[in-house]
Amino acid sequence: MKMSEELEGEFIKQITREYESSFLYRQLAIEMDVRDLPGMASWLRAQSAEELAHADRLIDHLTDRDNHPVIGDISIPSIKVEKIQDVFEIALEAERAVSEGIRTLYRQAEDERDLDSRPVIDWFISEQVEEESTVSEILGRLRMVDGDGSGVLRIDAELASTGA
Repeated sequence: MKMSEELEGEFIKQITREYESSFLYRQLAIEMDVRDLPGMASWLRAQSAEELAHADRLIDHLTDRDNHPVIGDISIPSIKVEKIQDVFEIALEAERAVSEGIRTLYRQAEDERDLDSRPVIDWFISEQVEEESTVSEILGRLRMVDGDGSGVLRIDAELASTGA
């Protein structure tokens, strides 16, 4: 069943957000690469790839329903990283924005009583809870070590084992 133009528009906005998030994570990975933190860079690159997979999931939902997905204009904010903690603060802010977009999508689908969108939207809601929690935990640990080199290197090593 084809969805309304309004709901399709919300899906397209979310597809665009996922691409923006992917590019943001990739830039953050570069920031860690230039600081010789390969574990964090690897983890951030994996997040970038995951955001592209999220966009694909949304695109597939639209095409499966005979809608026409497009990628909107991509805008990536300029980032300034002075300390490692900044990278994960930026990531958490981005995840919160993605979560809000998913909630907006949910509300639109509910308003239209579009039951066919529920499974994909419900999956994204659960995914975003996990994403925000993970980034928040990393950020909390970075705040704990407060720039201490050995602490940062330990977190970097741990993320190396989970990022790829």
